Amino acid sequence: MTLNKKRYTKKRANKNTLSKTRQVETVEPDDPNERIIGVFKDCKDGGIIIPTDRKIKDDFFVPRKFAGKAHDGDLVAVERIPPGSGYPRSRNLVKISAHLGKKNDPRLISLIAIHSHSIPDKFSKDTLKEADNIKEPTLSGGREDLRSIPLITIDGADARDFDDAVFAEPDIHPANAGGWHIIVAIADVSYYVRRESALDKTAFERGNSTYFADRVVPMLPERLSNDLCSLKPKVERACLACHLWIDKDGKLIAHKFTRGLMRSAARLTYEEVENAHKGYPDAITGALFETVIKPLYKAYDLLKRARSLRGAIEIDLPERKALINEKGIVTSIVPCQRLESHQLVEEFMILANVAAAETLEGKKAPCLYRVHDKPAFDRIESTRTFLKEIGYSLPKAENLHPKNINRILTLSANKPDKELVHTLLLRTQSTANYSPDNIGHFGLALEKYAHFTSPIRRYADLVVHRSLVKSHKLGIGGLENSEAETLNETADHISITERRSMLAERDSMDRFTAQYLSNNVGDEFKGKIGTVTHFGLFVTLDESGADGLVPIRSLPRDYYVHDEERHILTGNKYGRTYRLSQPVVVCLLEANPMCGKITFKIIETGDRKSKGTPRSHSGKKSLGKRRKDKNKKSRRK
Repeated sequence: MTLNKKRYTKKRANKNTLSKTRQVETVEPDDPNERIIGVFKDCKDGGIIIPTDRKIKDDFFVPRKFAGKAHDGDLVAVERIPPGSGYPRSRNLVKISAHLGKKNDPRLISLIAIHSHSIPDKFSKDTLKEADNIKEPTLSGGREDLRSIPLITIDGADARDFDDAVFAEPDIHPANAGGWHIIVAIADVSYYVRRESALDKTAFERGNSTYFADRVVPMLPERLSNDLCSLKPKVERACLACHLWIDKDGKLIAHKFTRGLMRSAARLTYEEVENAHKGYPDAITGALFETVIKPLYKAYDLLKRARSLRGAIEIDLPERKALINEKGIVTSIVPCQRLESHQLVEEFMILANVAAAETLEGKKAPCLYRVHDKPAFDRIESTRTFLKEIGYSLPKAENLHPKNINRILTLSANKPDKELVHTLLLRTQSTANYSPDNIGHFGLALEKYAHFTSPIRRYADLVVHRSLVKSHKLGIGGLENSEAETLNETADHISITERRSMLAERDSMDRFTAQYLSNNVGDEFKGKIGTVTHFGLFVTLDESGADGLVPIRSLPRDYYVHDEERHILTGNKYGRTYRLSQPVVVCLLEANPMCGKITFKIIETGDRKSKGTPRSHSGKKSLGKRRKDKNKKSRRK
């Protein structure tokens, strides 16, 4: 389920537009000290900077004196040339302040996203030195010995850091017949990353790791993320273990946290585990099937049933990823697989996260909750009205429960309007964030929830680990008083860094998609209208998931009225309608990898009504008809 998909745009009316409906996105940099990212194009007297931000409509000129060693096609950062530099004052006159990447760098697209969103991607010498000097812990530190338990890691095939391991067995306690004992072991990052250390300051600044199709910008150096804190197979690793007990209905009835020393029995991929579960094991999964994999699925079946009963939201919309070759070129864009093994790991992690929040709350210890508020009143009410028009009933905002949303998702699952319904309900959702004040998690239908399972890549989890260590008196690396006092500031900061990464990841995907389509300008594609706005339509292609703009000026000539609540654009004269999720055939007009801009023109719609004919209003002749009659009279005269 994805709850954070939003389109962030700034809009400014075009002064030359003839009507309010004809508006375009234009955001030009107004701050004279603003850092602009762009591609350098060599010219006779210097260079032209083509901004990578598609909201900036103008190019910039760099005099030769301020071009430095930039070559044609290089990625650079520029700043305005201040008054008194011997050049005429111009808002389009700039100087190069930093050289960010060479033209032939295969990872130039992700570099653009990194620098455009100011994501730190270099570790300081102090941070790297501190990481290199870390020593590994031993059992003498009072750790629970988990080395004989066949914990396994389950990750993607291309994963390099393995920060969580799982195990399940039937609960032997007579009072919990049919129940299970689950262990979720997480890399003990709090042991290595201490408050106010260089590593901690770096991790806090980044807030989280950022993932692109061709690289990862990690929160912690490789010495930790891919080595000491990676639960590699057959290697002893420090961990924070969460023991969980569930009953026969999948309800969490008890939990315990310990610091441990473990030895992963195997590093498995989602596909390997799924294949074994379906009866196609390989040499490794075959040896582990009866003792490890099969018990995991049995415990998961109970958790899945419990999730369904509590009504966690299950929005089903396709997600895609770009496959990149060694030259940095997109070879294909494919749907992200959603296997049952993915859901298994997800449910185990959710259970451990719930236990972390319950434990800290029970001990009255500081906690960074992962909170997700109910949908905003006005947003859910407008969606409720629209859904009623197409045959679905949703309670009023004050009575809304995740189960109500799930009911509609289920009802629409096999209907033609599934994508429309799921998209609308996704857009009603609030953004999840971090807070020391608990309001619950609406999407997961949970009263208490915190992030505990990924301290390698999320600072929030590291804070939760520290609080667990201190509240359970598990040794060094616990939460300090000064850290507890600034928990509000920490929550605000990491909520911002998370959104920063999300935007950077999305922007890079837009650019990779544009690169993939750049050789197909002029070709036709099938798609659906994904967003209806007053300035045009955003169309999502069926095959690649590419998202591009159909400017309102490219639609058949008319005066278009935007009905925001019904997600429709209607021509006032001819009655053409363009609505959310409407099938269309488009022609690709532009695909610019540097700014991620994709532009389409609609050439066919899946609804004959949208083609339109002149219509009259209140029995009056249409404007076109009146003009024709007037012309006939003129000719008669």
